[in-house]
Amino acid sequence: MAHQSDRLNRRNFLALSGAGATAFALAANDFTANRAWASPAFSSYPFKLGVASGEPAPEGVVLWTRLAPEPLDPEGKGGMPELNVPVGWEVAEDERFTRVVRRGTEVTRSELGHSVHAEITGLSPAREYFYRFRAGTEISPVGRTKTAPALTAASHSLSFALASCQAWAGGRYAAYRAMAAEDLDLVVHVGDYIYEQRGTEKLADFRLLHSKYKTSPDLQAAHAAFPFVVTFDDHEIENNWADTISQPDGEASNAPERFAALRAAAFQAYWENMPLRRDARPEGPDMRLYRRLRYGTLAQFDVLDTRQYRGDQLRDGFPSAPLDPRAGDASRTLTGDAQERWLFQGLEKSTARWNVLAQQTIMAQFDYDTGPGIAVNHDQWDGYAASRTRYLDFVSRNAVDNPVVLSGDWHSAWVNDLKADFGDPASKTLATEFVSTSISSGCGWADAVANAVSHNPHVKFADGYKRGYTRCTVTPEEWRSDLRIVTSAADTANPATTQSSWVVENGRPGAQRV
Repeated sequence: MAHQSDRLNRRNFLALSGAGATAFALAANDFTANRAWASPAFSSYPFKLGVASGEPAPEGVVLWTRLAPEPLDPEGKGGMPELNVPVGWEVAEDERFTRVVRRGTEVTRSELGHSVHAEITGLSPAREYFYRFRAGTEISPVGRTKTAPALTAASHSLSFALASCQAWAGGRYAAYRAMAAEDLDLVVHVGDYIYEQRGTEKLADFRLLHSKYKTSPDLQAAHAAFPFVVTFDDHEIENNWADTISQPDGEASNAPERFAALRAAAFQAYWENMPLRRDARPEGPDMRLYRRLRYGTLAQFDVLDTRQYRGDQLRDGFPSAPLDPRAGDASRTLTGDAQERWLFQGLEKSTARWNVLAQQTIMAQFDYDTGPGIAVNHDQWDGYAASRTRYLDFVSRNAVDNPVVLSGDWHSAWVNDLKADFGDPASKTLATEFVSTSISSGCGWADAVANAVSHNPHVKFADGYKRGYTRCTVTPEEWRSDLRIVTSAADTANPATTQSSWVVENGRPGAQRV
């Protein structure tokens, strides 16, 4: 049954359509020859996975939805037939859609999971907009989004949330419920959006996992409130995967053709369910995900992919193993040569006040051995120390303005000084790292982290016992990170609180506790 607001939206949409309604009908006729479903009558409400926006630019955003009247249909098709379906969209300056500024139609296809990736242009910079979709007579929920400032604009502030690691929490995500009530410009998600399960191999399997997660009302609320900038880590594909190398034990599991097919299926489902641009659509087992976003002259975001091009892990110990001496070999790479060159070229040309690296795993060195030895997690930058050295040497040598690294993966919150020499506490601090705790994933190694913090003086804060997210507020003068925590992963009744706050001053790398 439609709620009153849904009926109001439907009336407004039909009343405001005008020429748009004619265009919608023509589009449906144009695709009849391609097995179009010109007058769809769905078995149930088709927008059960909600709406989302992403990739904010000064002139526009990507708008996303996916038709799925039966989201958990075991075939992974969302209860949709093998037909093309025209989906109309509208963008307005107000939530009641009395000032519509853009409208159009996208045709969804079964081979792309009936997903919509509408790339909207012609909008004004640094402006709030509202959007919705129509399929047949059904109207989607209303989403809110915001464009980035003009590239040359001297923006005064930017507020965003850093999120990662959201293992299924029974449908309720306290962190997202709290985040949706914040006043943010965007959300940066650095991976582990879903968690693969044993037997997750085929496209239908990955589609079903994404659908299950997207049924969360809290995750939907956050997506509908803010544009997301996303990148994957390992669990969207397979635990601890590295380039073309699978991690499961057994010769059959590690067959290259098996993992190539799994990677292609995982990438396809990821793209179908994220507000990504069309040029990010994967080609088989390959997907170009690293990219750059700018927020005027205030911030440049370099979003990395540290899984698809990395070398294999040297050791499997968890949470750590004795440091492998090969970790510092110059041939070791976490990003691949092409992505590293792209990153350095972008940083060299950057005119932004803050240069942000949004990526997956902890960059700072962390020694878990409280004795004379060194033990690290080789899946993180510690296992690819040469990559870390090249990045830190570059920002130092080129005097890159205010480098800040944003990380996730480790289900714990950290504040780290990134040092010229991690073995010497007195060495120069070159950059600052904020690691967000998980949205919901547990940290069974929290004690191991806590026991070793005092042996790593460049780590100013680490806590694996709390779930939540990091709220970042950026101005030309300072960067502030508030570590926001919830009482439990699924407790949506209580508000989030701030565990601690940290400030980085312009021109002074290293965070100070407020």
